[in-house]
Amino acid sequence: MATVELTKENFDRTVSENDFVLIDFWASWCGPCRQFAPVYEKASERHGDLVFAKVDTEAQQELAAAFEIRSIPTLMIVRDNVAVFAQPGALPEAALEDVIGQARALDMDEVRKSVAQAQAAEGASE
Repeated sequence: MATVELTKENFDRTVSENDFVLIDFWASWCGPCRQFAPVYEKASERHGDLVFAKVDTEAQQELAAAFEIRSIPTLMIVRDNVAVFAQPGALPEAALEDVIGQARALDMDEVRKSVAQAQAAEGASE
């Protein structure tokens, strides 16, 4: 499957309509981004059931700012509208496969419960 180019116009729809979205924040001038691109593309071909998306941080500065992207490439994984992974740096193929496997194995009910507890604790401290 080819990667999907995310923009501020289609981001929310893409993330909300798909259970599992990998997002590569990148820029054309970034050497490590160019090194990571073929690894990401190969993974997208191996995992046809997942949505692989890219955000050009130069063209989509609002999206990059909204996610506080400070270093590129940054890989983010969103499952069921919850960001479950975000890490800067170009991952080697084996590490990317490991991260995908870990994200697939997550119990999303437990993740949502943890998020709710964290939000409740945050609200109590304000």
